[in-house]
Amino acid sequence: MPAPSRPTPVAVPGPDTPVAELAGVGPGKAAKLQRLGVTTVRDLLFHLPRRYEDSRDVRPLRELRPGPDPQAVRARVTHISMRPAHRGRRMMLIEATVEDDGARASVIWFNQPFLLREIHQGDELLLNGKVEFGSRGLTIKNPTREHVREGTLHVGRLVPVYPETEGLASRWLRERIEPLLPVAEALEDPLPPRVRAEENLLPLADALRQVHFPDEPALLDRARERLAFEQLFLLQLAVQRAKRRRLAGVGVAVPYRPEVAQTFTSSLPYRLTNSQRVAAYVIFQDMAAEGPMNRLLQGDVGSGKTVVAAMAAHMAHAAGCQTAFMAPTEILARQHHATLSNLLAPHDISVRLLVGSTSQKARREVIQGIAGGHDDVLVGTHALIEDDVVLARLGLVVVDEQHRFGIMQRQRLRAKSAVMPNFLAMTATPIPRSLWLAMWGDVDLTDIREMPPGRAPVQTDVVPPHARADAYALVREQVQQGRQAFVICPLIEESDKLEVRSAVQEYERLRDEVFPDLRVELLHGRMPAKEKDERMQRFATGQADVLVSTSVVEVGVDIPNATVMMIEGAERFGLAQLHQFRGRVGRGSHASWCLLLQGSPDEEGSARLRAVAENQSGFDLAETDLRLRGEGAVLSSEMRQHGFPNAGVEDLLQHGLMERVSAAAGRWLDQDPDLSSHPPLTARMGRYADVYDLD
Repeated sequence: MPAPSRPTPVAVPGPDTPVAELAGVGPGKAAKLQRLGVTTVRDLLFHLPRRYEDSRDVRPLRELRPGPDPQAVRARVTHISMRPAHRGRRMMLIEATVEDDGARASVIWFNQPFLLREIHQGDELLLNGKVEFGSRGLTIKNPTREHVREGTLHVGRLVPVYPETEGLASRWLRERIEPLLPVAEALEDPLPPRVRAEENLLPLADALRQVHFPDEPALLDRARERLAFEQLFLLQLAVQRAKRRRLAGVGVAVPYRPEVAQTFTSSLPYRLTNSQRVAAYVIFQDMAAEGPMNRLLQGDVGSGKTVVAAMAAHMAHAAGCQTAFMAPTEILARQHHATLSNLLAPHDISVRLLVGSTSQKARREVIQGIAGGHDDVLVGTHALIEDDVVLARLGLVVVDEQHRFGIMQRQRLRAKSAVMPNFLAMTATPIPRSLWLAMWGDVDLTDIREMPPGRAPVQTDVVPPHARADAYALVREQVQQGRQAFVICPLIEESDKLEVRSAVQEYERLRDEVFPDLRVELLHGRMPAKEKDERMQRFATGQADVLVSTSVVEVGVDIPNATVMMIEGAERFGLAQLHQFRGRVGRGSHASWCLLLQGSPDEEGSARLRAVAENQSGFDLAETDLRLRGEGAVLSSEMRQHGFPNAGVEDLLQHGLMERVSAAAGRWLDQDPDLSSHPPLTARMGRYADVYDLD
């Protein structure tokens, strides 16, 4: 079979030229570039550096000193040769001697024989690498190198380091991207000139040149600011348009009746907190408005969000409307079903449950009752969005832990009604205001920051490996006092099988070696739903002392008698997960503990564990997470959920920038509501219509 023909390199590439047609690329490298998401020249121009190496401080050779940090020098090659690194070993060393103003040093590269063809005696080189002192005097180990010429790419400047893949190093990428920078002039700038002028932003072509090969740090900052602004501006236009369309549309209006709210609160065995009352009132006002509500209710674990949602369902029922309540897991759905049933039963409101494990007979009964309007509240998982589930009078949709669902899943649930129902999302993983503004500008935000009285803080301790016995002693002590304990096993890999094996092994070890006299139960995600429910029920009714589980108990498990949450390999979990786990204890009147057992301590993991130990508030932890991971990492994960293209500049997204972008998008929509006055912007929004059309 003949080899595939190599494309003829194009003389003058354009933005949409395939990278395979570029000189020095070809099919092999093009396939590797495709692994990086790069198929065209445009993609290559937007393959942005992930960091920079600063080698601007080029020193004379005699000023070099041994040390851990790379140092840059300019010197002349007086000798270069190749020799084996060790006798009998295959590794080859390329060794050069360089001189500068009477000073001399050795330079060593490992396994790069091609350098003998590129470097010759008498060449002037710029070198950047770590300097050591040994038997041969000063030695520069495996430095970046570049021949002295006008305009450098690899040494003597802020050097871009790109996301790489096997066979494509940053050096190769720099040499391909730099000649293509003039093509950036042919890119249409989606930011309108007026917006660029008002915000003092660089033109797109200038920003791309400076972000790849910055002339100075200040211009690099401006380039990254401009690219970040563009990303967020497009998203803000989308979410703000969605909000304006929603408010202009017709929704299910649920009149606010104070006497209905009073009837509900009077039936509660406790007083609502001020935060709960304020949140409920804001939701009632939203539901009464003509445009459908779209609100996010965020509150800490145990702050009473479900009671507020129940009040909203009660108000909807008084207006003749049904409520759909969706949760991400069966355990959480069943917990909400039990809670809502207790809260709403005194008001003759029927609450039905529909989950994946619901029998066919029971499923038919639930679907018929809801479709006929005989039942008032339907609680369930993804089963609620199946085509045969029809709610005759849907007026309110509640989605718990909304970040666990994709946009399309939420939209399918809202589409169960001919008229757009009111939508209430809930989360115990608070979103910092800066990220909410960036990603959820079409959603109104309400916080519950006040905890119900009597809820004592959970004592949280980081347990190093040598103190594991103390953690086991606390579990035994609490069980002897009639309490119970959770043991959470980490996800070693993203594999259900590995998750199960990890939990099973830990369960067997605890049952047989550590707590042979205690009743140890096992729970994991691959168990049939009925078996999971049975095991959880045994733990809930006190028939088990210790529950070994995977993260299936992260949310929705309410065991007031459990006082110890022990998390194995705690550094493997994120801050939000650790806080959710901690929220499974301290739900009764007894003192409670969260023990964060370190598996393989590292600096980053230890910082996360210290943050959990020092902060009881989920809101504070969300801000801490923002500082530890950076807005870029957090925002990038949110963008990926929306399918938003990652341009690699999210680390610049400071609070002030987001405020500016939001205001600029609002001003632009005021003058150009259909986004038609700037064609490049129109085209860009059209290209991502399925992503940006969030409503």
